[in-house]
Amino acid sequence: MQSNQYLSDNDIIRGCLQNQAPMQKMLYDKHAAKMYGICLRYAHHGEDAKDILQDGFIKVFNNLGKFKGTGSFEGWMRRIFVNTAIEHYRKKNDTYEIKEVHEEGITVRDLTALDKLAADDIVKMISELPNGYRTVFNLFAVEGYAHKEIAEMLKISEGTSKSQFARAKAWLQEKIKNHEKNKHGME
Repeated sequence: MQSNQYLSDNDIIRGCLQNQAPMQKMLYDKHAAKMYGICLRYAHHGEDAKDILQDGFIKVFNNLGKFKGTGSFEGWMRRIFVNTAIEHYRKKNDTYEIKEVHEEGITVRDLTALDKLAADDIVKMISELPNGYRTVFNLFAVEGYAHKEIAEMLKISEGTSKSQFARAKAWLQEKIKNHEKNKHGME
């Protein structure tokens, strides 16, 4: 069998569709780290991210025959993992409720300090966002969904999506400001 580096996604997919375990492992090994990163952005804990990763790969393997080869395979997988994370969020929605709020009174300043932070610091700060804020922030700022789409996915109003995003940005700005103060030894 050829090494992973010489096989295209299409070759690996063909092997997976023929239920070849080595090809299934190859697909997992090739994409797991990147998909786990997506899961971590939506999960509240590492264990939740692992659950989302497992559920996502089950869906990928069960739906491989539906991939038509148009567009990138990684993009197709990414959508499955985002949708799986949203489903996971909905299941936990009783615990982490998104409240209907209005956008008035929320002021958001420019995130210029964001450029000064290391990627690890940014990921850590995003992971510390309250669950509703984090979910909307990731869907809008990272995945590029419109607030209308987010509202439909999460079964909330479009205004709530916008409000949650604005609050997430404000929360992150405060974290960034505190990070910079601590970094420079200010009070």
